[in-house]
Amino acid sequence: MEFKADLHCHSTCSDGTFTPSEILDLAKEIGLSGLSITDHDTVEAYTDSFFGKAKELKIKIITGVEFSCQVEQFPVHILGYNFSLDSQELCSLCERHKTRRIKRNEAILYKLQKLGFDLSVDELKKSDVYQVIGRPHIAALLRDKGYVETIDEAFKRYIGEGRPAYDPGEAISVEESIEIIKQAKGKVFIAHPHLINRNKVLEKLLRLPFDGIESFYGTFSALTNLKWVEIARKYKMLSSGGSDFHGAVKPKIPLGASFTNQEAFNKIRG
Repeated sequence: MEFKADLHCHSTCSDGTFTPSEILDLAKEIGLSGLSITDHDTVEAYTDSFFGKAKELKIKIITGVEFSCQVEQFPVHILGYNFSLDSQELCSLCERHKTRRIKRNEAILYKLQKLGFDLSVDELKKSDVYQVIGRPHIAALLRDKGYVETIDEAFKRYIGEGRPAYDPGEAISVEESIEIIKQAKGKVFIAHPHLINRNKVLEKLLRLPFDGIESFYGTFSALTNLKWVEIARKYKMLSSGGSDFHGAVKPKIPLGASFTNQEAFNKIRG
């Protein structure tokens, strides 16, 4: 059986709809050999029971996290892999991001209220199945209250970048995030560069000390992915792959839609 590892997925510890345990079950069901849960701004998925179950299912694990940063006032995401969970600096960065998200949510809700929407922080907090509440939950609240038909529509009309209720939140630099992940003995990758449409931002990212690029992403075509494989090779970086699976939040993206091969997985884990 071909070795496949999905190194980009989200659980209920951030904004996914599958628990870490359920993601392991699904990974086993579809034949994945390796996995990294890259929740937004938290490593809460990585419990003793999670590692124990992964061992029972014979699924190899790489610790992972996804951080939101800014370059040239443009939002970008980075992926941290194979870091020590004992790193106090990394845990502190996660806490900073949680505080940033809370303030950002309040700012977005305020803008939506100014637009005439009847929404409150208390309603948003009812999404307490999630440990990290963010824009997908605000989008779901807009949908559930009948202001939009879908989560995608909420982003496109109101809370996506450049929309009237968008708020970037506190700026945490890519450089600082890279330094902290590396201090935790981890590797750092540019997340889904396919979605970055500003050459100036990409050029700056490629000059920074990243270990790799998420060259295989979501349901993008092989041709689109190949562009990033070639860029990774040019800059002597590793290529990773992941689906960005969120469960019901992104129903069109299944776990394992994109994956990392065994050679790259071993280099990231090594």
